[in-house]
Amino acid sequence: MRELILKLSVSIDGFVAGPHGETEWMFGPDPEAKAWSVEAVSNASLHIMGSRTFRDMAAYWPTSTDAFAPPMNQIPKAVFSRQGPAILETVEAVAGAESWAKAYVASGDLAEEIARLKAQDGKPILAHGGASFARGLIARGLVDQFALLTHPVALGRGLPVFSELPAPKPLKLVSSKAFPGGSVARVYRAA
Repeated sequence: MRELILKLSVSIDGFVAGPHGETEWMFGPDPEAKAWSVEAVSNASLHIMGSRTFRDMAAYWPTSTDAFAPPMNQIPKAVFSRQGPAILETVEAVAGAESWAKAYVASGDLAEEIARLKAQDGKPILAHGGASFARGLIARGLVDQFALLTHPVALGRGLPVFSELPAPKPLKLVSSKAFPGGSVARVYRAA
């Protein structure tokens, strides 16, 4: 059985993006923080995401030379979309996006689809934001581990992911690592 890890970049005030989806603040120059993130992304047997994130990533990663590109392109993907298989039509024309065009499309109940994916063998499942997809996973208690990279920036307002919890969710710190550029990686499990 695989665990589901939600990996997110967050501001020190708890936002995963600015109020209009701005994310440029999370791409800082700290090579050690980036290496931690690349390792986290590489240690998965499946990448899952919502449809908006899927479209954005499928348009970017196939032609990228960034250190994230190999694991993002080589590791299988699942996209959660009410559109069904039609979501894959958006990536079929993108050069180099073959692995993206072969993504598993999950269009059923979120909890049932996650249970089906977790029941398979392999390394962990890594969930990527968007904020609404992450909120859905968190609110339904589907996340086994939270891998949060906190960046040294306060946004003041933006998109939260813990805003739909039905009650406070105690977490246990598993590991913590501070990086020279000021980012801090923390991994939590449910307490």
